[in-house]
Amino acid sequence: RMFSHKPQFAILDECTSAVSIDVEGNMYTHCRDIGITLFTISHRKTLWQYHEMVLSFGRDKTCQFLPMADFRKQQRALEDATMGAVDDAK
Repeated sequence: RMFSHKPQFAILDECTSAVSIDVEGNMYTHCRDIGITLFTISHRKTLWQYHEMVLSFGRDKTCQFLPMADFRKQQRALEDATMGAVDDAK
């Protein structure tokens, strides 16, 4: 329905959780091609490549609005810190 209506904006809440990564990619690429700006709610890291900005919410009730490149750096640093803590515990 979204593709036939061609809205300027669309909010997608876990809309690709039941489709393959290939179908997911086709959907997001088509939205970009026809000019639909997407706001996505998802846990899939595979969707990061289709977004320029991230609004993330922390467990401590904080939130951040970051460019995707900055968010990716932050996530890598967190993963590295977590892996270091696991290694230290051994």
